[in-house]
Amino acid sequence: MPAASTHGPGYEDADARTMLIDDRFTGLAAKFFGMFRRRNQGGGALAVYLDGKPVLDVWAGWADSDRRWRADSMSLSYSTGKGVAATVAHRLVDRGLLDLDAPVGDYWPDFASNGKADITLREVLNHRAGLQRIRGLLPDPRDLLNHDAVAAAMAASAPDPLRLRASGYHAITFGTLVAEIAQRATGRDFTDLVRSELAGPLGERDFFFGVPERERPRVAKLAPRLGIARVPLDRLIAPFAPLQLMYAARGAFYDGWADMSLGTHPYDAMMPGWNGVFTARALAKMYGAIANDGMVDGRRLLRAESTRRIAEMPPNSRYDYVLGAPPHFALGYHRAIVGPRVTRRALGHFGIGGSGGIAFPGLGLSVAFVTNHLGNHAMSVGDARLPMLAACAERIARTARGRDPIPAEPEAAAS
Repeated sequence: MPAASTHGPGYEDADARTMLIDDRFTGLAAKFFGMFRRRNQGGGALAVYLDGKPVLDVWAGWADSDRRWRADSMSLSYSTGKGVAATVAHRLVDRGLLDLDAPVGDYWPDFASNGKADITLREVLNHRAGLQRIRGLLPDPRDLLNHDAVAAAMAASAPDPLRLRASGYHAITFGTLVAEIAQRATGRDFTDLVRSELAGPLGERDFFFGVPERERPRVAKLAPRLGIARVPLDRLIAPFAPLQLMYAARGAFYDGWADMSLGTHPYDAMMPGWNGVFTARALAKMYGAIANDGMVDGRRLLRAESTRRIAEMPPNSRYDYVLGAPPHFALGYHRAIVGPRVTRRALGHFGIGGSGGIAFPGLGLSVAFVTNHLGNHAMSVGDARLPMLAACAERIARTARGRDPIPAEPEAAAS
């Protein structure tokens, strides 16, 4: 039985919402609370769904130096937003407005130029469009926060030929591509589509790409600076990549992006590849539907066959020519890191700094974590908090179903 209930409106008065801790998940809640004992650890929130129902919804710590994390606090979660944008695309596929194997040019004619006529939506979602380059894409860096300008520049660009050999992580540009395709197919702004295709069906409003002024007091302040060993993220060039791939990797970021993303400019823009602002509650509900045949809290988000297709997570390529590692992207998500391992049984999207959401389709389980404290003392790019919390949640769910704690991974050859 839950220790407390969170159900009810809750939006107008954040203090009226209470935490939810199902008895089975008390150990997981304790691990989470232990992460935010001191003010310099910032704050965060953790939410879990099981079989389409919430079983954990907790928060702790500080949203700013003088402001506690509240029930309605939310945080910019970087690439976590890629999974959200992909889910909107899958909703449109379900409705027959998009086709995974249709050329992007069918929806966006200008895109078909310069050797891109055969690139499909599936390839875009699999990070195989070859359009990861953002550095130097526009002469004025300020325009890199302008969706229309970035989309037009990508439509005029030639794809990286490496896309034919492997995936190439579209760190900044993924969301622009997905959003523009969705807008062209529907004739509607992507932010409107997020509301109608995701927030409305889920009954959760906290999916933002660009934050309205009235909502900004809820946004937690991010810190510290993004980087590894005090080297800014945008100056790191794929540390695991072979030398011949560094040019492609360097192009996926631009100088100044990391520091700019910590300020207020992202809340004025619509860049779904990296500027999504969410609550853990909203993310967990979305992934809860993906983990539960498309249903959550009695609401249908996706068709069951769509969630089964997403859950397959087939091999994509042996390595990614931007990341220099095999992230196993498929249909807008990646195989999740759970504990110390990358597993094909879980999928979702992590963001730099530590936030992210995960679905375990075989268990009907979802886990989402958002935080304003980026990484750890060694590097702010990421850490093991979400993988550790997800592993704990998986163990609890498997125990509840009487299953072995860690089954063998299914074998699949990379392509």
